[in-house]
Amino acid sequence: MPDTTPKTIEIFLPNGDPRGIRSAEITTRIVRAIEVPRALLPAFLQMQESDQVGLYFLFGQSLESDPELYIGQTGTLRDRLKLHEKEKAFWNRAVVIVTLTNRLTQTHALFLEWRAINEAKSVGRYSLVNGNAGGKPHTPAPLEAECVEIYETTRILLATLGHPVFEPLITKQPVTTEASNEQQIFFCKASGAEGRGVFTQDGFVVLHGSSGRKESVTSIKGTTDDEYREKLIADQVVRVEGDRIIFMKDHLVGSPSRGAMALSGRTANGWQEWKTVDGRTADELIRQRSIGSKD
Repeated sequence: MPDTTPKTIEIFLPNGDPRGIRSAEITTRIVRAIEVPRALLPAFLQMQESDQVGLYFLFGQSLESDPELYIGQTGTLRDRLKLHEKEKAFWNRAVVIVTLTNRLTQTHALFLEWRAINEAKSVGRYSLVNGNAGGKPHTPAPLEAECVEIYETTRILLATLGHPVFEPLITKQPVTTEASNEQQIFFCKASGAEGRGVFTQDGFVVLHGSSGRKESVTSIKGTTDDEYREKLIADQVVRVEGDRIIFMKDHLVGSPSRGAMALSGRTANGWQEWKTVDGRTADELIRQRSIGSKD
């Protein structure tokens, strides 16, 4: 279970720009995360941290799919990121993980890469563009204990910088509609769909086992909506069974309308399509109450 004790995190802006390079660390630990916008990569390459062994994350955004992510490790961050600047087009921000004592070894880095890739796949927030899953190196018990602690610190720092790579979709405090803390499940029956979904702090999540029609209607063929549905299949978020698709895991779709579209194969007003078991719409229980609470 993740450590939920309070933390003091220091964020340093070397250029004074909150959208520029940012360095984050828990004040009592030796791990540092440095976020680098792609346009400022030359500036990072002049920093001493770029000479270190490190773990790194490349983040990008695609209109027809989930946010994209590449996870890697290297003996020299400067050389590897210069290579990715030439060879990988998708990314717009990088986060590198180093230590204040510069004592990460290649074994640390390989273990952390393996752990990070597998955890990111399990959580499923990002579309991983890695060609392989890495490999777990032989790691003596004391070294593995260090790696586990570094991973946990990395998880916290990434989320603090706005990249919740390892944060579970459903275990976060859900959006509720009643005074109790029970999570409200919504159902989608549009165009033969059998969908279940919930609102979370991050957006709308379609739950594992939800199913819908495989074929998109003619009006969305070739659109970004159709491409999104195809990407769900390609990424094995959903599997095809005959003329149906079935969600293989809980999946963050962002908005209820996108979730309804993914299941029904057509454009949809998800605020009306998603309903509770007693027929109340998401618009009534979530959106209208949110608007009313501001009055």
